[in-house]
Amino acid sequence: MDMLRRATVFMMLAGLALATDARSAAHPGLILTRSGVEQIRAGLGQVPLFDAALASARDEVDAEISLGIDTPLPKDFSGGYTHERHKRNFFAMQKAGVLFQLLEDEKYAVYVGDMLFQYEAMYKDLPLHPQTRSYARGKLFWQCLNDANWLVYASQAYDAIYDWLAEDERARLEENLFRPFADFLSVGNPQFFNRVHNHSTWGNAAVGMIGLVMGDDELVQRALYGIEDDGLAAGVKDDDGGYIKVEGQGAGFFANLEEPFSPDGYYTEGPYYQRYAMYPFLIFAQGLHNVKPELGVFDYKDGVLLKAVNTLLTLSDADGEFFPLNDAQKGMSIYSRELVTAVDIAYHFGGRDPRLLDVAAQQQRVSLDEAGFSVARGIRDGLAQPFEKTSVNLADGSDGREGGVAILRYGNEDLALVFKYAAQGLSHGHYDKLSISLYEQGSEVLQDYGLARFVNIEQKGGGNYLPENASWAKQTIAHNTVTQNMTSHFSGLYDIGSQHHSELAFYDDANENVQVVSATESNAYPGTEMRRTLAMIKAPNFEKPFVLDVFRLSSDSTNRYELPFWYMGQVLQVNASLAHPQALQPIAGEYGYQHLFLEASGTPSSDNARFQWMGGGKFYTLTTATLPGDELRLVRLGANDPDFNLRRDAAFVVRRDDAGDTVFASVIEPHGSYDPVTEVAANSSSNVAKIAVVHDDERYTAVALTDRQGREHVLILSNQDTTAAQAHRLRLGETQYEWTGPYYYAESPGGSSSPR
Repeated sequence: MDMLRRATVFMMLAGLALATDARSAAHPGLILTRSGVEQIRAGLGQVPLFDAALASARDEVDAEISLGIDTPLPKDFSGGYTHERHKRNFFAMQKAGVLFQLLEDEKYAVYVGDMLFQYEAMYKDLPLHPQTRSYARGKLFWQCLNDANWLVYASQAYDAIYDWLAEDERARLEENLFRPFADFLSVGNPQFFNRVHNHSTWGNAAVGMIGLVMGDDELVQRALYGIEDDGLAAGVKDDDGGYIKVEGQGAGFFANLEEPFSPDGYYTEGPYYQRYAMYPFLIFAQGLHNVKPELGVFDYKDGVLLKAVNTLLTLSDADGEFFPLNDAQKGMSIYSRELVTAVDIAYHFGGRDPRLLDVAAQQQRVSLDEAGFSVARGIRDGLAQPFEKTSVNLADGSDGREGGVAILRYGNEDLALVFKYAAQGLSHGHYDKLSISLYEQGSEVLQDYGLARFVNIEQKGGGNYLPENASWAKQTIAHNTVTQNMTSHFSGLYDIGSQHHSELAFYDDANENVQVVSATESNAYPGTEMRRTLAMIKAPNFEKPFVLDVFRLSSDSTNRYELPFWYMGQVLQVNASLAHPQALQPIAGEYGYQHLFLEASGTPSSDNARFQWMGGGKFYTLTTATLPGDELRLVRLGANDPDFNLRRDAAFVVRRDDAGDTVFASVIEPHGSYDPVTEVAANSSSNVAKIAVVHDDERYTAVALTDRQGREHVLILSNQDTTAAQAHRLRLGETQYEWTGPYYYAESPGGSSSPR
């Protein structure tokens, strides 16, 4: 079903659903339901993981009750007292509502009611927040986004005590607090509410959820489909430079479900913001399912919401930390509260996949509702099966045709290579087409910087994005991909970058020992086509799999190309005579180079540059084919950073001047280990003797790697026809290679081979 037809069908269903009077619905009925509460009460004391979660919530809320209710006049950014106090209030309020329902202890209802009336008393006279940084200022918080967070949680608390309150008390709360709050977030701030963005998802969920509880069908309609006449001009931007309104783009919950998610469940802003948005997406969907099941929200777009949970779990390393694509804080993981809720909902409403129980068992927490109870019971009954992460290619774009992200894995989590060839990623996107990052057993080997922000740390810009996010973290040189003429992709301009995406050439993970992905980018630099092919290979004579990286550039002009490798660890050796400047100076003035110091430079001692480092007690060697005139550079982050907002990370850079068509061919080889207790270094030397580009023209590129035992590994790529059925033939020296498909890999003439 195409997008227009799907939207039309759901609008018809919504019209029928919204014609019913939700005021007659039972309470609780939003997230908790009467039948679910009865089932949980009957099972208390018999489901250990749920019982533990309930006890933890009781301890937390009891401590808050003993402190007394504080609703201070808002004044702070993220991390400040007033911000954090109001945030703690909505978490405590929601949990207290659950405790009232499950334990039938009236003190929790009293606590929720007292808090809500305290907010009701202050809200009607509350001005806009005094901090003016946001494009959509809130009242309780500095931005509408956090106000929406408050209402999402307060809606659940209100539903839990709805029947406990007197009718006149409900009328007072709804007239003075909830309806004005919902109107403020929506018609009062259409630039926040009426767009496609994670901000708007929170706004849609907040307005829709309180609408469901109040039985206010107008609010629910507004939440699902946006504001019809918002008065916004196309092309208006937010603080991050992202578009608020795009001509022809939809608005409301279903538009936010339709456009940012690919059919594979990949969210275009990246896993960090997918994690953040999954809570409002799923908690509102759960409310819609309970109150208006006829909408079939969990079936929308081929069940993309539930599919997205598995996708998000796949986008994490061996430690469960999400790959920091686009704006992303490192360390955010599957253990976050959003993912606890997401896993529980996906299990309960998505066919009870036993692999999700494995994830929930690792999280050691469940949500305090029927979904969490279902998960805890499944774990108790021994139904869990391992959630194994495998290689995957995830499409980007609402129709899956705007590039994507590929993850090549070997041995479940031993090695994971992340290849980003996606769309811009809305305002949180970075200028990093065809970038890579590499992980071994959860440790970063080659890193993606992530964002320049200290979330909720008041001393660092009020916990908000720092200027260096735009001047450094988003820029191309901050990533493991090619920069041309020291300029970022699309000149670092969102207006240009948002119009383009990279294209998949091919992807093949059928053979675990030879996994290959290839993609092209034709718009980052006008007149230049970039194509990067990555192969993860497990071969005889090598202790671990290695990565073969072939980065081909074709240009109608001569350029300076630089390919950085942002390594994590301590430099061991470089096969070059390095010159060190007497004083550290910024390399250049813009596109991120203003933040880089040149620590050393030199020319390789052979036609291969070899860079070795140690990180996490393991050894790594980068061997790359070089040309006469290539320069090797060691750079470090930290220039023009007066407030020390940036980490002092380091990179090894291969610079190639006056080049038009050229190939960077490299092998990234994990090997050996070091034990600081025994002080024994095992297998600390590389097994790569040489890497060379042995053929390159418009039709084919061939790279040969020779190991120290004399075995040759040849990778041949078709540069034009990458279809699986196309036959190819290429002579290299005395050897004729014939194969079908986009690539051919062989280990030594006459040895084992893997044609594709």
